[in-house]
Amino acid sequence: MKPEYIKTIVQLALAEDLGQGDITTDNLIPANSRSKARLIAKAEGIICGINLASLVFKTLNPKVIFRTKIKDGQKVSKGAIIAEISGPTRALLSGERVAINFLSYLSGIATQTHCFVEKIKPYKTKILDTRKTTPLLRQLERYAVRTAGGVNHRYNLNDMIMIKDNHRVACDARGMSDVINTFKKKIKAKIEVEVDNLNQLKEILISKTDIILLDNMTPQQVAQAVKLRNQYKSRILLEASGGITLKNVKQYAAAGVDRISIGALTHSRQALDISMEFMPSS
Repeated sequence: MKPEYIKTIVQLALAEDLGQGDITTDNLIPANSRSKARLIAKAEGIICGINLASLVFKTLNPKVIFRTKIKDGQKVSKGAIIAEISGPTRALLSGERVAINFLSYLSGIATQTHCFVEKIKPYKTKILDTRKTTPLLRQLERYAVRTAGGVNHRYNLNDMIMIKDNHRVACDARGMSDVINTFKKKIKAKIEVEVDNLNQLKEILISKTDIILLDNMTPQQVAQAVKLRNQYKSRILLEASGGITLKNVKQYAAAGVDRISIGALTHSRQALDISMEFMPSS
């Protein structure tokens, strides 16, 4: 992730949460007060977003000391100490919610991604995210997916050519194989094409596309698609997507598909429960 992006996101989040200022803390806590606190995991999961949490506090006051006990991508158990923080009390109190929001939210994505990745071992299938991300927070969410062993799909519409059903309808495309081969001559970018059935697959398998997306197919249909691809002696990668959950993801991997893309990694994550607890003054 680009440092400028991270800095901007943290500043915007703080501005949103602080408004004109933390009137509770600023009126209750003396300016010279100092405290110590800990970030603690309240549930088992994969941690992600440590640097953002640290930056939140340091943006409020550079004198804050943030000692990391856990690295991004590391699994923690309930009760684990993620970080120890010390410094001006006002900065700790005013930054608490924003720091935990980032940490809980990204750790939730990482934890869910990790569950999918672990579920399909020892298959060589890769777990990918999608563009079903929170507007303006895509870089963060993709980072969380990578942290947990997932793979990022295209970042934006400029990254690769991806021909989906609506493209076909909009342009009334016929002879899609010829269209793809023409694209390949003109544009130096990977091409992915979505298919809904095996007949469409057969047409695309004779093209120069790089990836074929098997949309909303059952594990049995995916297995047939893999068999067909192998019969054609094609090197085109096959990607399954749509309706894939932790309950059935292993079936898709066992079918021999190369990639599985899952929108739920980012759009249906559950935040990891994390809290900040002040330590008694010695």
